Amino acid sequence: MTTEENTAASDPQQEFAIHNIYLKDSSFESPNSPQVFQTNPKPAIQLTLAVNHTELQEGVYEVVLSVTVTAKENESTTFLVEIQQAGIFTLKGFDATGVNSMLGIYIPNILFPYARETVSNMVTRGGFPPLLLEPVNFEALYAQNQQPAAGSESTH
Repeated sequence: MTTEENTAASDPQQEFAIHNIYLKDSSFESPNSPQVFQTNPKPAIQLTLAVNHTELQEGVYEVVLSVTVTAKENESTTFLVEIQQAGIFTLKGFDATGVNSMLGIYIPNILFPYARETVSNMVTRGGFPPLLLEPVNFEALYAQNQQPAAGSESTH
């Protein structure tokens, strides 16, 4: 799947392309089954996100959105889902700030719906009601992560 779009009408030299989107890794655990199914669990959900990228060649990046969902009732883990949703993207003609914001905001917004669907499917296949993750404001997360780590280049 290849899609090209001009992300800045003011600079026709910028190039953005999606080469591939894929599930890099996934894990589902229900450590307290079958006992957990003998009650009507209403677990508290904790979501953890991380975005990492690697430059594969000049202007071509693998971006990995790591999602961890932990469902606990009291101190007991109901289920744990860990996935890495990834993609390969071309970013050319952007300055360093533009590249960083594309890698930390724009591309995670592209990957998140795939991750959200995978999490929901895994939870359902694990025997639990569907879990639909709320939308994530990657722009706010990026800004928050830039404050303490001013100058950090590879983890957002």
